[in-house]
Amino acid sequence: MNLSIFVPIQRLDIAFSQMCLCHRFNHNVAQVSKSVSHTGDGHLYALFAILVWFLDRDNAPMILSLGLSAFLLELPIYWCVKNGLKRARPFEVPSFITPSDRYSLPSGHTAAAVIMACLISAFYPDVSWFVCLWATCIGLSRILLGVHYLTDILAGFMLGYGCFSFVWWLL
Repeated sequence: MNLSIFVPIQRLDIAFSQMCLCHRFNHNVAQVSKSVSHTGDGHLYALFAILVWFLDRDNAPMILSLGLSAFLLELPIYWCVKNGLKRARPFEVPSFITPSDRYSLPSGHTAAAVIMACLISAFYPDVSWFVCLWATCIGLSRILLGVHYLTDILAGFMLGYGCFSFVWWLL
């Protein structure tokens, strides 16, 4: 397989990461990015499930089934792709956190945030704008922390959206 077609993509990824991280304000941006990224670590997902269970009894079984099913589909795909491709995390730019694993493609934080944004938007459309903005900020924060490339974020978005869409269609 000729991998030379990926060279321009890798160059774009590196250039975008350098633009985002190689400036004098990168430490200040990283502090905000850490806080944003932390909201995608999973604890808010559990809190959402608890709140739905107690505050929206009518929709809770469907919401929780969809969410759980989407995550059960996403996680093995994420793990297989990440460990199959073994794309190294950015090393050409400063990193402001220690990632939980060695590889970068796809972004698991982004995939999970997109699943949650889709789930919440499907049942509570009035807050769609907010949760979609939040999921986008999660992805961008991962770039601004120096642990993902732009294409990792795009792949995470596609993975999360694809898994949610499939489960939504199935159920």
